[in-house]
Amino acid sequence: MALPGLAPPKPIRLEERSSIVFVEKGQIDVLDGAFVVVDVNGVRTHLPVGGFACLMLEPGTRISHAAVALAARAGTLLVWVGEAGVRLYASGQPGGARADKLLWQARLALDDTARLKIVRKMYALRFGEPAPERRSVDQLRGIEGARVRKMYELLAQRHGVRWNRRAYDRGDWDAADLPNRCLSAATACLHGLAEAAVLAAGYAPAIGFLHTGRPLSFVYDIADIFKFETVVPVAFATAARAERGRLDLPVESAVRRGCRDMFRKTKLLERLIPTIEEVLLAGELPPPEPPPEAQPPAFVEEPSGDDGHRG
Repeated sequence: MALPGLAPPKPIRLEERSSIVFVEKGQIDVLDGAFVVVDVNGVRTHLPVGGFACLMLEPGTRISHAAVALAARAGTLLVWVGEAGVRLYASGQPGGARADKLLWQARLALDDTARLKIVRKMYALRFGEPAPERRSVDQLRGIEGARVRKMYELLAQRHGVRWNRRAYDRGDWDAADLPNRCLSAATACLHGLAEAAVLAAGYAPAIGFLHTGRPLSFVYDIADIFKFETVVPVAFATAARAERGRLDLPVESAVRRGCRDMFRKTKLLERLIPTIEEVLLAGELPPPEPPPEAQPPAFVEEPSGDDGHRG
């Protein structure tokens, strides 16, 4: 069935988009080939869906079939989240849109030597120095965990925030203290962008290297590289302002705005996909060649957007 209105736009590249937008308590539909959000008061707001990396849909939001189809064609990730964006329930596109890249990613994850090289590369990108020699993946995970705990403590001290440890309950987010609530909201923003980048590049979010056994393991791998450069400082700075009574809006909203500004400042969207490729190339395994009896595409379409877009 054809979509109503104008033909949907071809996807634009991820690095040319804005980061994220949250939608709460509204009806999302398609009007004249574009997203429109109708709030509880009947006010309509057009949303340039192709200009965002992902849309975070909070409780009270309804979305039509036509809107979901348009988002998929425009290469925009839909993420259904809980209140304040800190629970991720589902995302709107499957992974592995490029079979060759998916097979290569799986081959790298199954090869112990290649996997260790990739984990070492992620360590170097995250901390700005080579990983210790002659260490296994489990040993590097332990070293990384100790360094991360120390980095949390230093940032909390720098911003004058009371800090115990990173702790939260997925079943009761409101039970967390203020710094942990800020960190959860900030991390959700980063994970949404990282997942959009992984999908746009044509890879599978579940096939991770340091993180394993989760639907978003590879997303966590990539997000952690940028975490302390982007969202963690924003979270502690916002928590400090909130503790001093210097916020004039809800703390989660302040965190989101701070993350949006930090993503723009650090040019994160321009860096995500090149970083994904750099990390995987560190495994030093060539992409698998297609079998000789494989059939070429019946219809060759002009590529648009990033490799994984379905436009």
